[in-house]
Amino acid sequence: MNAVVVTGTDTDVGKTVFSAGLCAQLKASYWKPVQAGLDGETDSEVVARLSGCTILPEVYRLRRPASPHLAAQSEGIRIVPQALSLPRCRTPVVIETAGGLMAPLNRQMLYLDMIDRWGQPLILCARTRLGTINHTLLSLMALRSRGCRILGVVFIGDAEPEVESSILEMGGVTGLGRLPFLAELDAKSLSAAMERLDLDPVRAVFDQSCNRVDEKNETFRSES
Repeated sequence: MNAVVVTGTDTDVGKTVFSAGLCAQLKASYWKPVQAGLDGETDSEVVARLSGCTILPEVYRLRRPASPHLAAQSEGIRIVPQALSLPRCRTPVVIETAGGLMAPLNRQMLYLDMIDRWGQPLILCARTRLGTINHTLLSLMALRSRGCRILGVVFIGDAEPEVESSILEMGGVTGLGRLPFLAELDAKSLSAAMERLDLDPVRAVFDQSCNRVDEKNETFRSES
């Protein structure tokens, strides 16, 4: 599977806008398996508008804007991990989680558990506002406790150099740059902002995956 997971330290940190920009940069498809809240634009609709990428359908579309397990419970549904298996896709896929790592999918399973099951490399989105050092270091600790492959942290918001450097140094993690708040958010302004990020670690993951596929195809042709 050629995928990268975009997760965050909390809800509303900017994961969706970053995911849209990432999809456009990498010519990737987008998948948000659990959508909680259907008033206004959904995250998939935002990404489609800002990136023009292929959107894979959500597995769960829940009306209530709440933690996934509570939103599902409101509709008499229980989210099951078997339904969230990685989709088959010919293009790279950007997978966006709902809320933070410890958001429950059901009473026995956190989103972190699902990320662990997927086994895909990930990017952690973090605010630059007060409190982000604690939230980000705790998130990194949780991810490492499961052996997750962290490609890096992307900061979202106004510049806070001391905060950002503290997280990168104390968290021992790669910084991918900062996505600022955009006064006029559209495909053009987002693309320009994304150009200033360091996405080479993400591109390397997809390039390696493509090379493995090419090698398998070449082996198959040789044996045929």
